[in-house]
Amino acid sequence: MPIYEYVTEAPDDPERSCRICRRGFELRRPANREALVMCLLCKHPVKKVISQVNTPRIAKPLSVSDAKKAGFTILEKRDEGVYEKL
Repeated sequence: MPIYEYVTEAPDDPERSCRICRRGFELRRPANREALVMCLLCKHPVKKVISQVNTPRIAKPLSVSDAKKAGFTILEKRDEGVYEKL
C-alpha cells in the first residue's frame, strides 16, 4: 500500500485547520481509493503533496563474480546465435 502525504490548503489560517493537518500527515491507503479532500479530525480541506520517491542506488555495475554469487547464469556470445556459459 502506498503512503500519501497531505497538508491543509490554508496553512496560514490556524482557525481553519488543526495542528495535525497544519504540519502535514502521512496516510497509508490503497491505490484504488480516491485522495482525501478533508482532514480526518477537523474536517477542513486538505491537499495531497507530492513526496520523494525511494529508489535503490547502485554505486557500480555488478561484476561477473557478483552475478554468479547472486545465483545468475552468465552467458557470453561466441558466434552468431551461439552463447557459452561462463
